[in-house]
Formats: sequence, C-alpha cells, structure tokens
Amino acid sequence: MRTIILEEHFATPGFLAGPGNNLKEFGGRADQIMRDLCDVGEGRLAQMDAAGIDVQVISLTAPGVEQLEVGEAETFARETNDVLADAISKHPARFSGFAALPIGTPERAVRELEFRFGKQAFAGALINGHHRGRYLDDKFFWPVLEAAEALGAPIYLHPTRPPKAVIEASFGGFSPPVTDMLAGPLFGWHMETAVHVLRMVLGGVFDRFPKLQIVIGHMGEGLPFFMQRVDVVPVELTRLKRPVSAYLRENVHYTFGGFNFTPTFLDLLLELGVSRIMFSSDFPYASMAKARAFLEQIPVSPTDRALIAHGNAEKLFRL
Repeated sequence: MRTIILEEHFATPGFLAGPGNNLKEFGGRADQIMRDLCDVGEGRLAQMDAAGIDVQVISLTAPGVEQLEVGEAETFARETNDVLADAISKHPARFSGFAALPIGTPERAVRELEFRFGKQAFAGALINGHHRGRYLDDKFFWPVLEAAEALGAPIYLHPTRPPKAVIEASFGGFSPPVTDMLAGPLFGWHMETAVHVLRMVLGGVFDRFPKLQIVIGHMGEGLPFFMQRVDVVPVELTRLKRPVSAYLRENVHYTFGGFNFTPTFLDLLLELGVSRIMFSSDFPYASMAKARAFLEQIPVSPTDRALIAHGNAEKLFRL
C-alpha cells in the first residue's frame, strides 16, 4: 500500500540560527531533531524506507515566516523554498512540498505561490497560523486566498502560538515551562488553529472563495468534537450561505499530525467520513514508524485505509 505523509518538516541551518532558534531548546531530543530537520536527502529517505513511507510532502517547520518583519519573511520564504525545490528536483518520486509564503506582503506571497505551485509543482502552501495577531479572515490576506483558489492550491493551516495577550490571559499564572506547554503543543496551539478556522468560516472566506480547500492536522484540532455544536448559531445570525458545519465538511481536510489515538480518529471518522482524512506523522517531532503502525491498526476497511494512506492526498494534491 502506497503511503503519503503530509505534515512533515524541514529547516535550513540559517533558519535554525534565526527564526527557529528556540527549537534548539526542544529537550533531550533537540540535537537529533535539528539534524533531521536539515536533512532533505539520503538520511531522510533512509528513515522513510525504514518506516514504510513512500512520499513526504515537506514544509518549513514552525514558527515559519509569519511572525517576521516583512523583508526578513520574504528572504526566508524564498531561500527555504529554493532549498526545498532543489530536494524535490533530486527526488521527485519521494518528495513534494508546501511553499512558505510571506503573507505580510500579499502581492509577494501571491507571486511566490504562483511560482512554486505553478512552475515548480509544489503541492500547495503552508501557513503557520496568524500573522502578528491578524487572521486569514482579514481581507488584507484575501488576495492570497483568491490566488490559491484560482490555482487550485490547497493551504495547510499549521498551528502557531497564540498572540501574546491570549497567552497571558488564558495560559499565564504558571511557571514559564508550564505556560509554554499549555499555550503550545499541550493544548493552546490546537485551539488557536480551531479558532482560526472558525474565524475563516464566520468571516465569509469560503462564501467568497467556495472552491478554496484548507488542510489542518492533529485529527482536526478539536473541531470534529464540536461539529454538531457549531450549528447552534443559525445562518440568519451568521449571514452565511450554509451552516458552519457545512464548511468544515466541504472546505477542510484533516490529517493525523502525530495524533495516533484511536478514539480521536473514530470521532473524526464518524463526523467527517473517510474522504477528507489523510495520513501524516509530524516528522521529525513524531515518529514515522509509529504513525505507520497506527495506520495499519485503525478500524477501517482496506479500501478506506488506502484512501487515507494515499488516495485522498493524490486527489487533493494531484500527486
């Protein structure tokens, strides 16, 4: 069975020395993670082979370029996309990629998307959450979304830390390490992404761009659990064309993203059905081998397992 994984990360030494400098504090595994992030060649391929992974769709690791000054964001987006494009060109059967976009300058982000997706056959783009407290429902960013829809380029919406004021109000009052975990991978950045998606829906993004498709990880960032609840708000109040859940079913796709938890998967499956679920591992922060083993034991038919493993991704990303 072919396997395609979608939330898989890389970095350059320059990025790790700059915007990604805090990743060096990633506990006892930091050195190995740094090596794995910077390897987009034979070492990564060997780990993929050992885990039974055929294709990685690779993206610049969080925090990405979204929180940088405009000029710095443009430079890092271009330079890291160039490195990824080179890796893809050397191993086109094994690697694809999501482009980093300097969304603080939408016209440059559009040009970057058009070049990487249209000319270099990237699979789409990845955006790490808000841009300095501004979300994609802000019409400032809509030229990027318009271009993505016109190109047929999916956007992977990856978590980032909430804005500072939210961290202080909702996650403060603990020791710094506890606040960091609570606001980050323990809980906060998943809720941050869920709120971001709901802002896009309620802000009319998908009414304006009905063919736009986004992807979120971690079994849906908690949204499947609320699939019934979000429709408590009537369309007469939201002034949307459809109930909120309709957009979550028709404009959003969902990946594993390191959440190898059967009950969570079953909730996603029951709420969304198999056609919008895709495989991923969150490498190198999580294990490709463990993700592959989880894929093999989820309670679905062989046909549905194949759709999750590769079929849905092939269709969405034209792989």
